[in-house]
Amino acid sequence: MIQTLLPIFPRESTRINDLLAFKKEDGHVYYFNATMPIFSHHEDDLASFRMITSQLYINGNCKQIDIVTAFGVSANSVKRYVKKYREEGMEGFFRKRVVKRTAHVLTPEVMDRAQEMLNEGKSRSEICEALKLKPDTLYRCIYSGRLIEPDKKKRECCHQKSPQCIG
Repeated sequence: MIQTLLPIFPRESTRINDLLAFKKEDGHVYYFNATMPIFSHHEDDLASFRMITSQLYINGNCKQIDIVTAFGVSANSVKRYVKKYREEGMEGFFRKRVVKRTAHVLTPEVMDRAQEMLNEGKSRSEICEALKLKPDTLYRCIYSGRLIEPDKKKRECCHQKSPQCIG
């Protein structure tokens, strides 16, 4: 004879579905399956939240829409972290991210050539086109002080050979 399981959740808990619920208490989040607590984490621990909700979905305990509704997260974020769980397992949520750096466009040779062109009075767009740089890349170099864009007034004075000329 089959006996039905009657879920008994603690007071003030929020249902995820008929068999799952969670409760926030004293800075922690507690998850319950039917009558049994199954997991807990600090309420600021986003990695644990993502891991447990992904695990609940993958194990068939709930649907993605149940997680979206109960926790107020987007469906895309649930899908993204379910995919992460499937590809990397639990460790994927707690592994330190490795930042992969790509090769720099601004080699010393390119920087020297850009500075020469700036000194010659070339426009930023001419420099970007000649050196195959993105305008933002050149702008950031000028803004950060790695490249110096001569003042237009000072460039004009060079043609007049006045005592104010720095060149």
